Amino acid sequence: MHPILNIAIRAARKASNHITKSYEMPNNVQITKKGANDFVTNIDHECEHLIIEVIRQYYPEHTIFSEESGELLGKNNNIQWVIDPLDGTTNFTKNFPHFAISIAVRIHGRTEVAVVYDPMRNELFSAVRGQGSQLNGYRLRGADARELKGAIIATGFPFKYKQHAVVYMNIMRKIFERCADFRRTGSSALDLCYIAAGRVDAYFEIGLKPWDFMGGELIMRESGGIITDFIGNHNYLISGNLVAGSPRIVQHMLFIMRNELSEVLKC
Repeated sequence: MHPILNIAIRAARKASNHITKSYEMPNNVQITKKGANDFVTNIDHECEHLIIEVIRQYYPEHTIFSEESGELLGKNNNIQWVIDPLDGTTNFTKNFPHFAISIAVRIHGRTEVAVVYDPMRNELFSAVRGQGSQLNGYRLRGADARELKGAIIATGFPFKYKQHAVVYMNIMRKIFERCADFRRTGSSALDLCYIAAGRVDAYFEIGLKPWDFMGGELIMRESGGIITDFIGNHNYLISGNLVAGSPRIVQHMLFIMRNELSEVLKC
């Protein structure tokens, strides 16, 4: 096993133990509003601390970029850990058992290692660049759908960016006319992993942050999928607007979306 992957898994499992215990004691969960329709809990912060503690124990010089703490510079900025300690916080606060820990490790600007761990189902998705992706140690070979007919598409409503609601609904309507159905789970990291596992066929969303999708991105890519922005380019790291799935499905979705996009969403 890749040594960094081993530590990423150890960190994810440590945070997972804390999440599952906290899930069973909702009275101990303190919810704070970060922004419009955007929440954080004490569990997010505590899990982030646990993950960082494990990383610092083994790799004290690496840089860490986390959702709640921001950038923690290390002596070696060529290796960056990108952490979302609880992707699906709103689900967690509602005792809706669908959320995950996401950890991605970027070396010289490329994601090389990824772990997404679902503590409620004990499902560990992982990937090392060039070595495929796995679920609990078994190889994943998803992301092979060829057409929208019969496809299940995952998405996330732009609840932080409701100025895009009309465009989003128009895109959704056009895709819905051609696909089988939609899923809206509340965890972008797991949506991408579910493409890798063949549980959904594609995914699109507006305005994500790097920690939301970097872990799931590598896992999905290593299963044969691709990811682009809304016009088929690679600006999604900046815009947070992304389409993911098999190459053929993404091509079909981009073709449908192109006439519905506002100028802002073409950037």
